[in-house]
Amino acid sequence: MSKTTNPRILVQPPASLRTVLIGAGAVVLLLLGLVLTGLIHNVWVQVIILGVVQGLTEFLPISSTGHLLIVSNLLQFPFSLGGTFEIFIQLGTVFSVLIYYFRDLLQQAQGFTSQAEVRRFWLAVLLAFIPAVIVGLLFGDWVKAVIYDTPAVIAAALIVGGIVFIVLEWMPPRPVTTAKETDISFRQALTVGLAQVMAFVPGVSRSGASIVGGLLAGLDRRAATAFSFYLSIPTLGAATVVDLLRNLDQVTADDAVRLLLGAVVAGIVGWLSIGWLLRFVATNSFVAFGIYRILAGVLILLMVAAGVL
Repeated sequence: MSKTTNPRILVQPPASLRTVLIGAGAVVLLLLGLVLTGLIHNVWVQVIILGVVQGLTEFLPISSTGHLLIVSNLLQFPFSLGGTFEIFIQLGTVFSVLIYYFRDLLQQAQGFTSQAEVRRFWLAVLLAFIPAVIVGLLFGDWVKAVIYDTPAVIAAALIVGGIVFIVLEWMPPRPVTTAKETDISFRQALTVGLAQVMAFVPGVSRSGASIVGGLLAGLDRRAATAFSFYLSIPTLGAATVVDLLRNLDQVTADDAVRLLLGAVVAGIVGWLSIGWLLRFVATNSFVAFGIYRILAGVLILLMVAAGVL
């Protein structure tokens, strides 16, 4: 499923930066067009926009939660349900992973009882998931109540994360010991899981933190990214279900339709972005994402200072 890659073979950052900035520019132009036509004030259009944002950013190391919360504030989206909407539509990206890896998952399910390596791999995924469970149970409510929707915190996390990516790329390459995600060791899986915990701070990026953890643990770029996708299944799935159950009494029939539409859009866009990201990280550095994060963080701080957020 994964191919061995040489971490020293990197495309120059300006080319990859243009790729990221062109995509971001296209989204900005689309939003500008919607503003000019007045459609952006339509709730259903807002739901679709947020679904697209979730699908585009969940698997990119730029923080889907941070982008969702900022865009929700800018749109003045009236049906956030205390953040439940932004959390629930993550379920769409969980299904996008399930669909993208359907054949692999089906083969693993068929061989689960007879193949020790399959059982060991999913035990590694479970091990990586445990730190998020513990931190979520202990501090999840506090995070959502105190810092979850704070633009300054999101901006700071984006900037710090961007610096981490750039520094990581400038450092001498660490030895690659694992070129296939299914060969990940328990020690490596736990490292990824501990790194993922940082994503409880909005703006950090769950995929970004887990990919960095994988790289530091000795996985190659593609393997670290692919394992992050697999880890998203229990992590985002559990977060969505728990938050929905806690706030189910606030959800009306109309809310349910909006939640479903947002999740479907996020799932479709997320499925389209997975393949691109896997191809991108195989031969490119993360410098472009680091630069983007810093620019986005600075822009958010400027909007906070101007009173826009």
